[in-house]
Amino acid sequence: MNKPIRRVSVFCLVLVLALLIRVNWVQGVEASSLNNNTHNERGMIEAYSYPRGSIIVGGQAITKSVLVNGNKFKYQESFTNGPLYAPVTGYSSPIFGSELYDNSLLEGVEDPILSGTASDLAVNNFESLITGKPKQGGDVVTTINAKVQLAGYEGLSSQHETGAAVALDPTTGAILGLVSTPSYDPNSFANGDAEAAYEKLIKDPSDPMLNRALRQTYPPGSTFKLVTAAAALETGQITNINAPTDSPNPYLLPGTSTYLPNESTSDPCTNATMTVALTYSCNTVFAKLGAEIGNARMAQEAVKFGFNANRDMPVGVARSVFQTGINASQNALSSIGQFDTAATPLQMAMVASAICDNGTLMTPYLVSELRASDQSVVGTPTQPTQLSQATTPQVAGEIQTMMQSVVQSGTGVTAQIPGVTVGGKTGTAQNGVNNSGNPYAWFVSYAKNSSGKEIAVAVVVANSSTERGDISGEELAAPIAKQMMEAYVGQ
Repeated sequence: MNKPIRRVSVFCLVLVLALLIRVNWVQGVEASSLNNNTHNERGMIEAYSYPRGSIIVGGQAITKSVLVNGNKFKYQESFTNGPLYAPVTGYSSPIFGSELYDNSLLEGVEDPILSGTASDLAVNNFESLITGKPKQGGDVVTTINAKVQLAGYEGLSSQHETGAAVALDPTTGAILGLVSTPSYDPNSFANGDAEAAYEKLIKDPSDPMLNRALRQTYPPGSTFKLVTAAAALETGQITNINAPTDSPNPYLLPGTSTYLPNESTSDPCTNATMTVALTYSCNTVFAKLGAEIGNARMAQEAVKFGFNANRDMPVGVARSVFQTGINASQNALSSIGQFDTAATPLQMAMVASAICDNGTLMTPYLVSELRASDQSVVGTPTQPTQLSQATTPQVAGEIQTMMQSVVQSGTGVTAQIPGVTVGGKTGTAQNGVNNSGNPYAWFVSYAKNSSGKEIAVAVVVANSSTERGDISGEELAAPIAKQMMEAYVGQ
């Protein structure tokens, strides 16, 4: 071989080697970054080239893939009653994915099952490859009760209220209802040509895509007095719920010259028994108890009920907080659900749930089981597990008695259900600097029917068209909780 040909041959060999190195570098080292590149649509096109699995409520699919045979995407997700279930499902979009807005709800968290890419579905995917059947995602079966969900949504949205509601099964921790208003329709941007609809939603000042049931905390107001009552009974500060307390009215906050009043000057709060104090929601009695119990012990009680902990179920939940290291007056205010005490509606439903279940707090969960496309169960179905012993059965029983008094003759009479045992606690929490905003209206409750069926509910109305002077947990939140409880214990 003459020298020119040899040089050309060597040069061609170098080019081939360089090409091989580059190909292996791209396929090996850069594969992940290329797949995740926002300008690479191949992965998204592939994901919507076959049917996605469904999210199931009460045996019915509330999401399903629809064949559209578009220019890019063969399928798109369809949401039944989209605004009703958006706080449960989240959204699925071939354009936006989940990078522009938090979508860590079931469509996002359970994407490996819904898309069929989960390792647990490898056998099914292999069978599809062998048999030639189209690939298909698996299903996510939720714990949501359709009637409870609808009752909460209609109750909040019918009055154009901003708020949230959560319902739990106290015996298992299963989430029966998860409502947030205002809501949005995931169908509005489920296709590939809905940028304007999406942008309008994320810029909406009412923030309809915010999951207020799980991701927003509010001062719980007087509903937190349930936790303070548990601490007072456990520590012996109160030994008889029907004995008078040494409680002045108004109450001078310790270390200050500020007097704490009650909501109404006519309420019988001076030296009231704990039963009367909870029935009439006496700030003075519970603030004084919180100060006497002390911040460390109050925080310990709050933790047992679920505060100050991070939680996934499997979707993420904002952390509810009871502050530690605060002074006596701040602790007194914290003990009536003010100062910096903050809770999600889920958290306050957990408080009611633990009291209803004789002090046992079960771990909340939203998914009961996962299924492959052939409906075989994937992995192990969710088993109810105890999160904590929030209080003793004796203390829980005493608080149940007081909560029932609230509904029978106190501030929660609007939650009464004929033939059903109902316990509740109202709350009207301050909002804004010097209470400049409309107060938050709360109601937390539980109901038990004669057959032993139980439900715990928390409702918060965060912004209402009601006149400020008429905003209260009794008037706004309790009727919604009643509808949700009735929808379940009446079944």
